[in-house]
Amino acid sequence: MNPSKGALEGLKVIDLSRVLGGPYCSQALADHGADVIKLEPLSGDETRGWGPPFEGEDASYYRGVNRNKQGIAVDLSRPEGIELLMCLLEGADVLIENFKPGTLKRWGIDYEHVLSKRFPGLIHCAISGFGADGPLGGLPGYDAVIQAMAGLMSVNGEGNGQALRIGLPIVDMVTGLNALAGVLLALNERHRSGVGQSLDITLYDCGVSLLHPHVPNYLASGKTPQRTGNAHPNIAPYDSYCTGTEPIFLAVGNDRQFAKLCEQLGASDLLQDPRFLNNGVRSVNRQALKQALEQLMASHDGAVLAPQLINAGVPCGAISTIDKVVAHPHTEHRRLLVDIGDYRGIGSPVKLSRTPATYRNAPPKLGENTRAVLEGLGLEQQVIDTLYAAGIVRG
Repeated sequence: MNPSKGALEGLKVIDLSRVLGGPYCSQALADHGADVIKLEPLSGDETRGWGPPFEGEDASYYRGVNRNKQGIAVDLSRPEGIELLMCLLEGADVLIENFKPGTLKRWGIDYEHVLSKRFPGLIHCAISGFGADGPLGGLPGYDAVIQAMAGLMSVNGEGNGQALRIGLPIVDMVTGLNALAGVLLALNERHRSGVGQSLDITLYDCGVSLLHPHVPNYLASGKTPQRTGNAHPNIAPYDSYCTGTEPIFLAVGNDRQFAKLCEQLGASDLLQDPRFLNNGVRSVNRQALKQALEQLMASHDGAVLAPQLINAGVPCGAISTIDKVVAHPHTEHRRLLVDIGDYRGIGSPVKLSRTPATYRNAPPKLGENTRAVLEGLGLEQQVIDTLYAAGIVRG
């Protein structure tokens, strides 16, 4: 097989989603060879304006999750726009959308009664805040709101401080990954059945799914989990620790690693201390353990100690800033930065040996590929010009 052809070559995806969850999913599909057509309203995906920083007319936020896609702009509020969408769905494998539940039905193209009948092989991936029904059904959902409502903020932050939003849109991105997994599951099942299906992916579900180990801890103990700062609620030592210079993070998950840590710090006496004999008692006595470790590390340079420990088999790392991560030689080695002309972005973390991800096109400008896509549908130039003139499309 030609290694330049991705694992999803030949897959056609129509992406009506915007902001993050849907585009994160469709970019992953596109990186691995899918032909993704991103259909935006005439005003564009709102993240084009989520800056600064801007790169040309578009915010870096938009450009971070929309590479390898063809971009068209169509007014779906008008019948002519819906007809164009239906033309695009001919031969398509996947439709991704994150409209408010009921929008497709209002447009007369809901999956159950229309799309599944006209396009029986189509996989419809609907991403929403809470789903269509239930106590919260139909309500709008944004990442930070779900972080609050799904309990993520309640366990994030210092023990004596306020609940904090996790400093990245984790719910949106995990929703995108779950959408990706759902699409691939449905594609695999379609090989057996020959028919598609609809996927119901919600931010709320994905937010709750992240609550490990907090929900299992609560179900077992009946105690509501509390914020523990950087410390792990079940493991010790698993926290940030002061050194003589910069802090480091230890993630010691078993007794063998704890023994190596003590060996490296010249603290064999800690291994005999009944308060620290195993993880169960270390967790109970975590404050005494932290004090003892920080006294030992006070004479060490954190930048030197962290690599020394991890090379000795103790999970440990310096607390890096984003600029250091970008500049780190291992980031380059793992091909985690992508350059396409003046575009730079984060590379795919999925490394396939024969069909790796490829980076073919920078994120499209609004409507950049509209005319080419319409021509690819076989529309005559006069028809295309009429659509432009009537304000059904732009680009």
